[in-house]
Amino acid sequence: MIVVLDAVGLTPRLLPHMPNLSRIATTGFQSTLDTVLPAVTCSVQATLLTGAPPREHGIVGNGWYFRDLGEVLLWRQHNALVGGEKLWEAARARRPDWRVANVCWWYAMGADTDLLVTPRPVYHADGRKSPDCYTRPAALHDELTAGLGDFPLFTYWGPTAGIRSTRWIVGAARKILAEHPVDCLLVYLPHLDYDLQRFGPDGPEAVAAARDLDTAVAPLLADIDAAGATTVVLSEYGITAVRHPVDINRALRRAGLLEVYVQDGAELLDPWTSRAFAVADHQIAHVYVRDPGDLARTRAVLAGLPGVAEILDPAGKARYGLDHPRAGELVAVADPDAWFTYYYWLDDDRAPDFARTVEIHRKPGYDPAELLFDRHGKPRAALALLRRKLGLRYTMNVVPLDPSGVRGSHGRLPDDPADGPVLLCSDSVEARDRYAATEVKDLLLRLAARTVRPHTFT
Repeated sequence: MIVVLDAVGLTPRLLPHMPNLSRIATTGFQSTLDTVLPAVTCSVQATLLTGAPPREHGIVGNGWYFRDLGEVLLWRQHNALVGGEKLWEAARARRPDWRVANVCWWYAMGADTDLLVTPRPVYHADGRKSPDCYTRPAALHDELTAGLGDFPLFTYWGPTAGIRSTRWIVGAARKILAEHPVDCLLVYLPHLDYDLQRFGPDGPEAVAAARDLDTAVAPLLADIDAAGATTVVLSEYGITAVRHPVDINRALRRAGLLEVYVQDGAELLDPWTSRAFAVADHQIAHVYVRDPGDLARTRAVLAGLPGVAEILDPAGKARYGLDHPRAGELVAVADPDAWFTYYYWLDDDRAPDFARTVEIHRKPGYDPAELLFDRHGKPRAALALLRRKLGLRYTMNVVPLDPSGVRGSHGRLPDDPADGPVLLCSDSVEARDRYAATEVKDLLLRLAARTVRPHTFT
């Protein structure tokens, strides 16, 4: 049996503060993990599980412009979006009874895994949102919530994101390991994503987050050892310090390339009529250009924008394995200390209402400011929670429109391996100094071939 822990944001620089995870390499090994561009969750996870670059599996970011729908959509969940042969499909070709459980890795829904757990809120008819999760089989939902409580959605993302969600995920993984025989257990550990984006990777908050994650995962590591399983710990990217938000869509709008429409006094991005607009995704932005005649003009706008390190044309995308039809006609890569906002309005009074809320599905780009409270956010949050308890509708409008509070980001390839992703394995037979993300699937298949499914234990 193999257990694969995706400790997002884990780097060699943080490992000295994490004795439980570091111990894995003492009997096994530690390798540099060469990630893909963009180094973001959905793209990297798809590569880890298919062994393919984005040009083949099609996950060009955490979201993209769906040209056939005319909409920007982020954080889709269905596995059918991911092309290529998945890890479990390859394993079952060799052993049809091979069983796999997925605990919170992305694109879980619709995947033919034997067990899965993924966040899935309840969207009530009156507009309220309640925390919950989706499981397969359906009975697993009540098994998990009976012992662990409801999935803690509001500590999984948003201004109150913290260790509680990771502890719940660890608890779910332990229960599956104990009660559901599987050959592979995939577990996503999100905790390092939060304070490293809020405060940066170099301060005491990052060290505290590393220690908290290491403590939270210790019981699961003990269970894995007791089961005689092989442990693989890896990360998708490292978070590096940033100071400069780049308003890429505002630059395109000022150049007359991006269009908006107005509803209820608020401006909304109009991708159907825009000549060019960007889907901002941390330090990467896919720039969609409707008319090839506007490519040179769009490129000139981007080239003149401080904070843009590189502009990938078709040849540049091909060089990074990002030349897929879902990608933008151009792809902008930020400077090491910069990142891209999704903002397209020029006056905050014209910002849409969702801009001040945690709304990962309506924003046409990634918004790390959702991890922050604005100046009056905490009192407003308390009032909103009171209204929720009273059964009233509420708006959690607590997210700042000033992006300067964000101190960490990712997405570009790391300049220093100490700030990039890492791979740890308890089996020394496969020891190497470095692995490419595209090689991880085959590594896991080789490890699985040398292990057997353990009996359940208590």
